[in-house]
Amino acid sequence: MKALVLAGGLSHERDVSLRSGRRIGDALRSAGVGSDVRDADASLLSVLPAYDVVLVALHGGSGEDGSVREVLELARAPYVGATPGACRLAWDKPNAKSIARRAGVATPHAVVLPHATFQELGAVALLRCVVDHLGMPLMVKPARGGSALGATAVHDPADLPAAMVACYGYGEAALVEQFVVGTEVAVTVVEDAGEARALPAVEVRPLSGVYDYAARYTAGQTEYFAPARLEAAVARAVAAAAVTVHRALGLRDLSRIDLVVSADGVPHFLEANTAPGMTETSLLPMAVQAAGLSVGELLHELAAQAIAR
Repeated sequence: MKALVLAGGLSHERDVSLRSGRRIGDALRSAGVGSDVRDADASLLSVLPAYDVVLVALHGGSGEDGSVREVLELARAPYVGATPGACRLAWDKPNAKSIARRAGVATPHAVVLPHATFQELGAVALLRCVVDHLGMPLMVKPARGGSALGATAVHDPADLPAAMVACYGYGEAALVEQFVVGTEVAVTVVEDAGEARALPAVEVRPLSGVYDYAARYTAGQTEYFAPARLEAAVARAVAAAAVTVHRALGLRDLSRIDLVVSADGVPHFLEANTAPGMTETSLLPMAVQAAGLSVGELLHELAAQAIAR
């Protein structure tokens, strides 16, 4: 087997993607799989026939909105991960939240405010309505995007305008949702012969109180617990919620579902990731290790499934 790992891209998450790609390549080689790591550029279609399978480590933009996978479909190149349509659903956080809610999984109440609406209807009056409707505190983040870029936790209404401006720097629409205070967890869902199962949840405890970009990718800024420190019944509920979201969105092979567990033990869906990070501080490798598995062997198995498919 020879695998091609796509990493880099032109999104704000290029550096994270390159780090993920290198670690995926190393993991595959440790499992005896020949692998090359390269960017998705104009040479992609010409080199695809030299590989048996593709693993997409592109974060943000084309890596997670389904567009690169659409090209792989056109080229009939086997690849690990969700289909283009499922990627588009997961990439759009408001849509993913609606689908999760219809599937019976709780998710924080939220509103979506495009930049044009924010400008045209008057920011002051509009944000006052948002606070009256959702209360405080709030989380502001781009409706599409990853790595918590442009995301801000807001505890004072006076700070909301600045948070909106920061958010619009990374996307045309802002998702403003209730900030659920609780235990933040990430659940890796893997599939074996079409059966989805949840690996042990990973608990994140950022020192700053918010799991933002710096907390995610700066060593020492976040405490991790794998498995998460949850009561057995709550851990089962978290796993069930993650698998439910994975299936409801039509995801495939591998995903990471982010949730927060409120004080009453209810898991609330935040977002789904179709190209989970694989850096030295990423959550998926921690979950794999907590399950007693090898990242390289897991990726090898998923690659074999993709080829057979």
